[in-house]
Amino acid sequence: QVQLVESGGGLVQPGGSLRLSCAASGRTFSSYSMGWFRRAPGKEREFVAGITWSSGSTYYANSVKGRFTISRDKVKNTMYLQMNSLKPEDTSVYYCANALTAIIGKYDYWGQGTQVTVSS
Repeated sequence: QVQLVESGGGLVQPGGSLRLSCAASGRTFSSYSMGWFRRAPGKEREFVAGITWSSGSTYYANSVKGRFTISRDKVKNTMYLQMNSLKPEDTSVYYCANALTAIIGKYDYWGQGTQVTVSS
């Protein structure tokens, strides 16, 4: 079983940058893909970015494309989300998730979330 722990959230001004980390631990780590999701107050959780673990293929929501970069370190079993040009609408709790299979929408493990607040 995989445990995921997010870190790196905080308060940042519009236009600023933040880097989130998601560290995976467990007896054995397995992943087809990992992704970042976010849930803002009063809104449903939405997909932000994903990355296949083996090849590093990436996919982004249109709202963050060109501003966010997802990456992973296969040695450290850690995933990152580099967030640049942050906007107030990026304010949310950000969650990392691990998918064991390629089945769209099926994420097997979730982190506890980390708060990102973009405000001037």
